Amino acid sequence: MAGGLVALLDDVAALARLAAASVDDVGAAAGRASAKAAGVVVDDTAVTPRYVHGLDPKRELAVIGRIAKGSLRNKLLVILPAALLLSQFAPWLLTPILMLGGTYLCFEGAEKLWEKVSGHHPPEEPSSSKGEDQEATVVSNAVRTDFILSAEIMVIALNEVAEEAFVSRAVILVVVAIGITALVYGVVALIVKMDDVGLALTERTSSVAQKVGRGLVKAMPKVLATLATVGIVAMLWVGGHILLVGTDDLGWHALYDLVHHAEEAVHDAVSGGLGSVLAWLTNTFFSAIIGLVVGAVVVAVLHLVPRRRGAAAH
Repeated sequence: MAGGLVALLDDVAALARLAAASVDDVGAAAGRASAKAAGVVVDDTAVTPRYVHGLDPKRELAVIGRIAKGSLRNKLLVILPAALLLSQFAPWLLTPILMLGGTYLCFEGAEKLWEKVSGHHPPEEPSSSKGEDQEATVVSNAVRTDFILSAEIMVIALNEVAEEAFVSRAVILVVVAIGITALVYGVVALIVKMDDVGLALTERTSSVAQKVGRGLVKAMPKVLATLATVGIVAMLWVGGHILLVGTDDLGWHALYDLVHHAEEAVHDAVSGGLGSVLAWLTNTFFSAIIGLVVGAVVVAVLHLVPRRRGAAAH
């Protein structure tokens, strides 16, 4: 009896060690996968504040919460199952689907840029006039854009753990989805409410706190406006990069090789960490140009060509 009990305890201990090792492996793999998607996470964080810019400050956190829920729902209920099934049964479809999403990002970024340059956009409503219908539109637009960014994050993460077993892949991607969503929208909430933090500091008795608070209150509208512009550039960059990598994956290497050679030339010309930064900026610049060109073509097809045909008809 005692021997059997000891053997049972040994088995339990072995299972516990195995479970702990599995948890460690999942955590490490999720960390690696998240790190690979870090660039897209930055873009997602830059894009989202653009959607809450101009809303009633009292509703900002509620709207961000709704966007975050939509983002997590997209990742867990749509993107994750689809990515796992495609990777298991039709992995060749992942790249074309991702490139379609990249083209949409290019279009949206170029369209926003066209609106800024041409002035062809509806006048911005004051935040006090934005009710539930307008908030629903804001959330819908943000979740739609987030879907593309989330898809790239999840596919990048999936590629990083492609050698893992199916169940391990699923668990790792769930961890990545929850962790990245919490990170992105936690940072976004902090950014958009920073002016409230500044206002609270102005009410402190400390002169230093008051000075910092006034600085925050004065700076945050400019920061949010800058982030809105960064969000547009980020969509062009991410969309262009998806297309650049996708064409290479599909066997059309010329464009990717051209950008890669330019990146390497910059890296070799400047030693140390600065060379790596400049090489990354080189890749980012060409990706954004590609995104702008593709987006401009789509904008022309969807907006300018129909408008000219309509004018010609009259």
